[in-house]
Amino acid sequence: MQTDCDALIVGAGLAGLVAACELADAGKTVWLIEQEGANSVGGQAHWSLGGLFMIDTPEQRRWRIKDSPALALNDWLGSAAFDRPEDAWPKAVAEAFVDFASGPMRAWLHAMGMRWFPVVGWAERGGGHAGGHGNSVPRFHLTWGTGPGVVAPFAARLAEHEAHGRVAFCFRHQVDTLITADGAVVGVAGSRLATDDVARGARSSREVVGDFAYRAGCVIVAAGGIGGDHDKVRAHWPVERLGAPPAHMLSGVPHHVDGRMIDITARDGHAAIINADRMWHYTEGIANWDPIWPAHGIRIIPGPSSLWLDADGARFEAPCLPGFDTLATLKAIRARGHEYSWFVLDQTIIEKEFALSGSEQNPDMTAASWRAVLANRLSKGGPPPVEAFKQHGADFIVADTVDELAAGMNRVSGEGRIEAAALKRTLADRDGQIDNGYGKDAQMAAINNARGYAGDRLFRVAKPHRMLDPAKGPLIAVRLHILTRKTLGGLHADLDGRALDATGQPVPGLYAVGEAAGFGGGGYHGYNALEGTFLGGCLFTGRRAGQHAATVC
Repeated sequence: MQTDCDALIVGAGLAGLVAACELADAGKTVWLIEQEGANSVGGQAHWSLGGLFMIDTPEQRRWRIKDSPALALNDWLGSAAFDRPEDAWPKAVAEAFVDFASGPMRAWLHAMGMRWFPVVGWAERGGGHAGGHGNSVPRFHLTWGTGPGVVAPFAARLAEHEAHGRVAFCFRHQVDTLITADGAVVGVAGSRLATDDVARGARSSREVVGDFAYRAGCVIVAAGGIGGDHDKVRAHWPVERLGAPPAHMLSGVPHHVDGRMIDITARDGHAAIINADRMWHYTEGIANWDPIWPAHGIRIIPGPSSLWLDADGARFEAPCLPGFDTLATLKAIRARGHEYSWFVLDQTIIEKEFALSGSEQNPDMTAASWRAVLANRLSKGGPPPVEAFKQHGADFIVADTVDELAAGMNRVSGEGRIEAAALKRTLADRDGQIDNGYGKDAQMAAINNARGYAGDRLFRVAKPHRMLDPAKGPLIAVRLHILTRKTLGGLHADLDGRALDATGQPVPGLYAVGEAAGFGGGGYHGYNALEGTFLGGCLFTGRRAGQHAATVC
């Protein structure tokens, strides 16, 4: 069979870039097929905060964080709760990833020039018991340069290979079918789309100006998940676990992240899709006051001190605390029949504890400017992007009194659910736990535990204080929406990224990596993610698939 190149990669996101690097480094010719324009290289990784889950690192040891592969694997398996026969490969990939994240991962990335913010973050702290969901210790390593800083080394390597003719990018190429012969996948065909110079992430034209068909020794599908298609999210929503899907959601990813290529791969390549009901959506979404894509939402990455209230103003019970257990909180919101919830806090808390997810919401970190980071994070006032949302965001209410705050919350929701007297009582009850250093409030205990970690105490968690103290104000309320983000299931694949059919056998010539494969194996997170494991899964699966494909393509 005559081929155009050794390997075709569908999708120029992080997993696709990593796979392409491995193949090109091995001397193979690689074409990357991407439906968006050249400014979309890096995919969702570009928009990310750049957090990486790594284990027993120098950054952890500097803060006297005692981590180990055994502890990390226990956390992972307790969070994943694998319980299906088809979880065999996802579990194997998870175990291999923990070995990778505690072994060669950091040295590999460091050698390419990546560096990390010295304070390790403590994300997704868990559901309340040692064998269950959550990170026992801080493991979230924030890449210096955020998401673009993760993408840059691989894009640079591919630029060198492109100059030597080993790599080619085919932008505005939309794959419509896989080409097969004798049961093997041997290429892709589809539509050439009209050039469209929209900004990265904005909705682009789907005007067809031609077609294409390319053949290769193998095809690697690295086309992402389904978070941009809310109808598809609702179709796969796990009603029995999380309640009915909400009618209103915000999008944490651009519109073209629609799962279309997953369906094409299953249809034409006969690859199996598993764990489609496992998904990861955030509950701390706010409408972007300066949107790029439709229904564009931004996630608040909170410290532990904000009060989390339902739409009626009632507090959630632990583990539904800020930053602790994402899906438990999502389930609690939907169990009460609500589509939104509230953070209630004050100016002192927002200055210390509020961060916004995404490279564009952290220009100081993205620019890798120490001066800007220190000025923004340690000076009076919140980081400029947070203050901009406080001023312009439709979901923010700022008030000097509880009565004014309640009135503002009712105005924003348009539903009149919040009673000022009840809100004042909730705040007073919480403030009554501050003075004696003991107390029975689970959230106050969690705050004190977090402040036992010096990194949190210095940079992330406000000193406990009374919210009703005017000196700590003004008071702030933030309406929180459900925000679509990650697909935890996907194309079934083995440890080397080979796509598997319904019988569990590899489909010749076909690989699946990154979010299209549930970040590994068809869902290596199981039911819950530990954060920093999305980019990590793209790095790991892209590397493994690229290395394996280089031996057979």
